[in-house]
Formats: sequence, structure tokens, C-alpha cells
Amino acid sequence: MRGSATDPTSPPGDRRLRRTAVPLASAALLLPLLGAAPAHTATDSSTHRLQHAFAAAAAEYHVPQSVLLAVSYLQSRWDAHGGAPSVTGGYGPMHLTDARTAIAATEHLAEGTEDARGDSARAALRPTAEAPAASALPARLKTLPRAAELSGLPAEELRTDPAANVAGGAALLAAAQKELGEPLSADPADWYGAVATFSGADDRATAAAYADDVYDVLRTGEERTTDDGQLMTLAAQPELTADTGPLRRAGLRTLPADGTECPKSVSCESVPAPYEEFGDNDYGNHDLGDRPDSQSIRYIVIHDTEGAWDGVLKLIQDPTYVSWNYTIRSTDGLIAQHVKAQDVAWHAGNWYVNAKSIGIEHEGFLAAPDAWYTEAMYRSSARLVRYLARTYDIPLDRQHILGHDNVPGPTASTIPGMHTDPGPYWDWRHYFQLLGHPFRRTAGPRSGVVTVLPDYASNRPVYTGCTTKGEPCTAHGSSEVRLYTDHDETAPLVKDIGLRTDPTDGVNDLSSRVSTGQSYAVADRWGDWTAIWYLGQKAWFRNPLKDPAAVPARGLVVTPREGLASVPVYGRAYPEKEAYPAGVPAQSVVPLPYTIPAGQRYVVGDEVPGEYYYAVTFTPDSHRVVVGEDLYYEIQYGHRVGFVRAADVTLEAAAR
Repeated sequence: MRGSATDPTSPPGDRRLRRTAVPLASAALLLPLLGAAPAHTATDSSTHRLQHAFAAAAAEYHVPQSVLLAVSYLQSRWDAHGGAPSVTGGYGPMHLTDARTAIAATEHLAEGTEDARGDSARAALRPTAEAPAASALPARLKTLPRAAELSGLPAEELRTDPAANVAGGAALLAAAQKELGEPLSADPADWYGAVATFSGADDRATAAAYADDVYDVLRTGEERTTDDGQLMTLAAQPELTADTGPLRRAGLRTLPADGTECPKSVSCESVPAPYEEFGDNDYGNHDLGDRPDSQSIRYIVIHDTEGAWDGVLKLIQDPTYVSWNYTIRSTDGLIAQHVKAQDVAWHAGNWYVNAKSIGIEHEGFLAAPDAWYTEAMYRSSARLVRYLARTYDIPLDRQHILGHDNVPGPTASTIPGMHTDPGPYWDWRHYFQLLGHPFRRTAGPRSGVVTVLPDYASNRPVYTGCTTKGEPCTAHGSSEVRLYTDHDETAPLVKDIGLRTDPTDGVNDLSSRVSTGQSYAVADRWGDWTAIWYLGQKAWFRNPLKDPAAVPARGLVVTPREGLASVPVYGRAYPEKEAYPAGVPAQSVVPLPYTIPAGQRYVVGDEVPGEYYYAVTFTPDSHRVVVGEDLYYEIQYGHRVGFVRAADVTLEAAAR
């Protein structure tokens, strides 16, 4: 099936010859495919080239243009990413995968040496296993070579030329439609089966969930400017109903109905993490619990895998390794559940947070700005988080939906080794839009609180350390804003005393960065600059009125109680010594090397009692949840959250 508009089985040479004989009415649409600019306005040639490429590819392969646009939106939101591959080796607007080429060209760096369990009552757990490479690449990771075969276009052109990439995607969709025995219909309703198989999923539920998302895009329509300035529009078709019947003929496997804890709107399979005893009274790779009956679940922690799907799933099934609750696949949004919500996974490096959270890994790499996340994965993750938040009454805000990089070190010695994923390239703004809780201005211009909210695409701070050579990372959109000691970009960066090193612009250095959705108390203003209280000091960032990096917000704040020069900050909210019953050793309540000096204010995310989950044995009969009388406030202290004793501070509403 090689690409004729009337005979998809014609040889690739016919395709190139046919371009010399297109009707004049179509020539303007095909010029962008040939790399030439049409002879009309510069605006059309520079900003509508990709839209024209979709029209041309749709006409050539007899795929409805709206279907082609909707599939591409779910893959990449129409972005080309400068020809760089996604986390699974997908290229261009159609996310054509060539994982072998992408993996060969990519280097990644470690991001921390934390003890994932983070429980001081047990020896540190630092597994040394590395994610093994899959022995053979599955079909979903090599669609680009297939597109090259079908279209007759060179693989390199499919990787680097957005118009060629779109043509390759159209060829794949047309081939999928014919393989299902369906006609190349002009009606978008007839393409559900082809769209589902285009996902590369090997099971019907995942393929159907992917197709459902595409048809949601078709019904709602979309409009946006891409990362290279292309104006793209997909008109809404609100009454569109898909014919789902052809998917039954695709021969895909059926996921077993095994009681996974997922919403019906996603595809979900069970890949259980083992609970096994081994060695000298040791066991892994999680702890049994009775949540939410024995203790509430207050947080969801967002991670990236730092490895590919197949290898990561092998690690989660190793009883000597660490664990997390869910993993989400990049290509199609498939979710695998490993640890039930009632049990405690070892994922966040802080035992208090582990005991109170659910951890979700996303297939991806922190130190690879061009290894972008697909829209399919963002949407699948957002549906899962909405479901979990609804089920366990977890607020949908950045004080409860944490990145791993927002989890505090439980003790001073653990701070330097804490992980920093998902990092500055995770699009928190878009993610919370998908969660149905977009960040926005909620107060007047002189409010005492701001919420960090830069424009992701245009916010491009310089980072280094994405390769072993240490040169600047590729310029890329970012969710994070850099902080300085004065209202001047030549001023020194803010220092984190807990890291014991001078601040840098390294991609893993969180000492002087704030992230989208985080809220801070305003400390000062100077022209286009705003200062916030951060890590016990005044920290400045550029925040011009015409291009704001933050917006005014409402919020509760804490400040040291009158008469106190400063108050300590903790990495975990543990009970007082008197709360522990016989047989449960009291855990020390030791502050981090941080304080809140008098006069400073920090935004409150929650009020929680001191709590500790004692679980150090394989059999759960000795497990205990200890709850104290002391109350704590969770605060946004630096890039990471922290905890202060309620008795040490005064709670007040920030000025509006």
C-alpha cells in the first residue's frame, strides 16, 4: 500500500511522478509539501503551511482531513518539536515512531540517590538495578519505517519535515482502514477502527480509549498556534457518532477484567508488584495497608520513569526493587496498576508522603527536553488523577498533586539526594486544564499571594546538564521560573542551604526555581519584578504586566507566632513522642536546616495531624497507624513543600 490516491498499492515511484500533474486548484496545497512557498501573502506561507499539508495529505490518501487533524492533535497537539523525538521515539506532528534511532541518539543523566522508602525506622533502600532494554521493539515503536514503506518518502524526511510526516501518518491511516476491509470513506464516522489501530495498542480496550479521545477532539474541535508558529484549526463536529464495529475485526487481545482501580474512561491492566519475603527478614517491594480506613490518602505524586515501558515493567515486578501504584504508557495512554491504593508503595523518598500518597509514573525522561510527552498520556493521566481525587477526596491543587520534585527530604541528610522528576519540561499548566482545574487569577493586583503561571511555550529559561558534556540543554518550553537574590538577572541565584552547594542552572538543581501552579506570599515588588518568601529569604523573579510569570491569588498564609524570632520547618508531619503506643518506637521529630524568620509568610496547603505508619515486618499484624495531638500546616516553602507545627505559627488570610 504505497500511496496512490486511487490505488494505495502502487509503487512509491508513482507518488513522486504524480506530483507533477496535480490540478492547479490543488497546487497551492501541495507546494508546502515540496518545500516551496505559495505565491501569496507571507502570513499564509509562514503560518498556514502545516494546515495546507494536512489538506494535501488528506486528499492524496483519501483520509478525512478532520480525522487526520484529530489524530495528530492527540499525538502531538500538532507540534513538530524541531524534529526531535518524543520519550518513545515518536517524530513530528503524527508521532511516527522510530525508537531504535531515537534511543541510539539520546543520553540521560541520573537525578538523585534517594532512599525511595524514606523510613528512618528501616535501613535505606537503594536498589542498583537498571531498567533492561526490551529484546525486540514492539510494533507501536516502529511506525515510521512502515510509513516510509507506504509513502515512498525517506525515513529522514519523515523525521524532520512536518509536511512529510503528516503524509506518512495519512498513509498509515489509509493502510489501517484497508486492512480492516473498510472503504476510504469521506465520512469521519467510518474511521474509528483505523484510528484505534493507528494507536499501536495491542489490546482492544487501549485502542478504543485512544479512538474515543480522537473522536472527542473531533466533536469539540481545537485551535492553537504550534511550537513553530503554525496556526491550526479543527472545526467542531458536535453531532458526530463513530461506527465502532470495525474495531472488533482488528484481532486485538482483550485485557482481563481483574479489578484494577481505574476509571472506565481509560484502559487499565494489572501488572502486580510482588509482596514477597526474602533474605534476612527482608521483604519487598511495598507495604500492606488499609487505606483509606486506617489513614487518609492526601497526595498524588507525579513521576517520570527514566526508562522505557517494557524495561520499567520488569523492574516493578522485582521484589527487591522499589514500587509505585501506576505506570502510564506514552504512545497510547495505557495504564498499568501495580499496587492497590489501600497499600503503601515505596516511591517518593519520604515515608510520611509515601504513607499518605499514590504514586504515578509516566514513561519519560527528565533531562531530555526534546523527549516530549504525548497528549494521549497527559489525557489518560488526567482522567486517572481526577478519578483518584474524587474517590479519596484529594484536592486538585499543587499542594496535593505533587511532582516528585516537590516532595521534601524527610531529614537534613536526605535533602541532596531527593529526586527531581518530572522536571521543568512537564507542562503543569496544560495538565491542570485537563484536570478541569485550570490555574487563573483569583485576586486583585495587590494581593499578598501569587500563583506561578508562565506561558509554557514562550518561557524558556536556560538549563544545563541534559547530556554528560554539560552544554546548555536544547531551548524548550518550561513550567518553571528562575529566582534571583535581587531584581536583576545578573544577580546571584537564590541558594538552598539544604543542598550544601552553590546554585546552578543545572536541569536537576531545584535551589532557585518555582513551578507552575505553586503559590507564594509576596515579599516585595520593583517595576517588572516580584519578590516572594522562599526558603527563608526574599527571592525575585521577572513578572512584567504584559507577559506575567505569575498571577494574583487568594490564600491562607502562616507567619511565626508573636514573640518568636523564627520557627523550624520539617520534612514530615510526625506525632509527638507521647502518642506512640507500647511496641512502636517513637520517631524523632527533627527539623530540617530551614526556618521561617519573623515577618515572613508562606502559603498553606493543608492542616494535618501528626501521623506515622509503623510497618517494618512482612506480616502486617504488628503494623500501626499512630496519630498525635500536634497539628501541622503543609506549606509551600521552596520548590518543595514543608511542614510547620501549628503551635509555632499564626494563620491568617493574605491581603487581597
